[in-house]
Amino acid sequence: MEVSDKKAIKGGEFIIRATTPQEIFTPEDFSEEQTMISQMSMEFIKKEVHPNLDALDNMEPGLMQSILDKAGELGLLGLSVPENLGGMGMNFNTSLLATEYLGKGHSFSVAFGAHTGIGTLPLLYYGSDALKAKYIPKLATGEWKASYCLTEPSAGSDANSGKTKATLTPDGKHYVLNGQKMWITNAGFADILTVFAKIDDDDNLSAFMVEAHSEGVTLNPEEHKMGIKGSSTRQVFFNNVKVPVENMLSERGHGFKIALNILNIGRIKLAAGVLGGAKEATAISVKYANEREQFGRSISKYGAIRYKLAEQVIRCYTVESATYRVGQNIDDTISQALKDGADKSQAILKGIEQFAAECAILKVAGSEALDYVVDEGVQIFGGMGYSAESPIERGYRDSRINRIFEGTNEINRMLTVEMILKKAMKGELDLMGPAMKVAGELMSIPESVDLPEGPLSHEHGYLANFKKTLLMIAGAAVQKLMTTLSKEQEILMNIADIAIWTYLAESTLLRVEKKIAKEGEAACQIELAIAKTYFFDVADKINKAGKDALCSFVEGDELRMMLMGLKRFTKTENVNVKENRQLIASKLIDANEYVF
Repeated sequence: MEVSDKKAIKGGEFIIRATTPQEIFTPEDFSEEQTMISQMSMEFIKKEVHPNLDALDNMEPGLMQSILDKAGELGLLGLSVPENLGGMGMNFNTSLLATEYLGKGHSFSVAFGAHTGIGTLPLLYYGSDALKAKYIPKLATGEWKASYCLTEPSAGSDANSGKTKATLTPDGKHYVLNGQKMWITNAGFADILTVFAKIDDDDNLSAFMVEAHSEGVTLNPEEHKMGIKGSSTRQVFFNNVKVPVENMLSERGHGFKIALNILNIGRIKLAAGVLGGAKEATAISVKYANEREQFGRSISKYGAIRYKLAEQVIRCYTVESATYRVGQNIDDTISQALKDGADKSQAILKGIEQFAAECAILKVAGSEALDYVVDEGVQIFGGMGYSAESPIERGYRDSRINRIFEGTNEINRMLTVEMILKKAMKGELDLMGPAMKVAGELMSIPESVDLPEGPLSHEHGYLANFKKTLLMIAGAAVQKLMTTLSKEQEILMNIADIAIWTYLAESTLLRVEKKIAKEGEAACQIELAIAKTYFFDVADKINKAGKDALCSFVEGDELRMMLMGLKRFTKTENVNVKENRQLIASKLIDANEYVF
């Protein structure tokens, strides 16, 4: 990949720093080897998963395990596992790419993600060498399946309030676990469990690797769920379960930190997975729209349907642009940490931790994009979309959990703001300096700004103003609300939405500009239409979220002044979005599949 010599961007720094197209990775930059892995993943889904979707949803005994076994034979379960432990040792962005294509597999995608992500990674990153040597090779091949036991009946988003207890035996050789976990994916067939519990009266959790067939481990029957019916979801009970002391991960009291870091990885992986699902649902939608005829012609010829198809593409394209941008940022940070002397596990965790806010952004953006795509997919199918006979119906049901998985979207919105502000308070990001500068602008005549030439020149100006909006509102909120800001959830979510839309807008702009530099403007008319339409639409959304936030904590003349600034910062030139969407939809319709 071609990159500039500019110092690598830090997590959250996108708010205060301009990025060039050459600094980001785009899906067009994937290598031949990475493309082969994506094709292998897609062929696996087509051959092994899609023909078995009904049987999986009916929980045919042994079927999910057998498909995971086949994935293990191909190396798909060990993509992120080092070669010396039986894996393929691929970088982070490659694992995201495979996750995207395997994300087309409905319930299988959930089982795959739970096994390779939250099931395997705590051990890989925090286990002793002996523990890793004992279990990781089995997990990489699929001989053993993994599960992650964090949530409890009284501890969901507040995971550290869990009541599962661990007590050291008098001989000091074992911990005895007692407690209950719920909503545990893969529990019905897992061989190894990552279990979080508090030792005695500790304030923080510790983490243990527990063999699922240990004496005292019992399961409730399978949960009946709205969607992802083929994934095993059961309650797990621990009744005086003896766990060797060497099966603790990291150190005593480090479990909560482990949980947070693994969830950060899960969030960006979820974004990649739902992106695959969204592309698949878009392809299903356009195929039906081309086949279905009403009033003498296929419904794909009607403007109302073309709007939906084009918007499905825009939602997919923007999320995709941001996902692989973050993935490469994480890979670059990992590479630098390795050069600085960190071991591989420490380096990976450092990379993820650096971009934890962006991981939260993508989790929200991806899950909500998928929800939009499948919802409009059902609408395109009409009455057939409500029938269990249609492929879009399963997608609609399966989508809904993603706004709850890996921390609810509400929690992730608030975490986005919290994590960025924490960096500012630690001196890692200078947010208040730029925020004060924007506040000063409100009192002066706007200066003319030199914008780069090209077809997206206006959008560069809009992007700079979106960032000013974010700085103005977040800066004012920190100054005025101070210690009470963390309790103002509505305001935090307004700020988070502005951050999410700004990040997706910038990622899309840079991707399209990079493509134009390689292929020329004439070859990128569809991509230009996507970028211009997204910016035009999102400016109004930012304006509304900004007004909602400002009117919640600012008053009088100051409010009027800030609202005038907001209006200036979200002003755009007019765009013929109907023509743009017609252009986008036409390419989708002509190809009869997702080709962006």
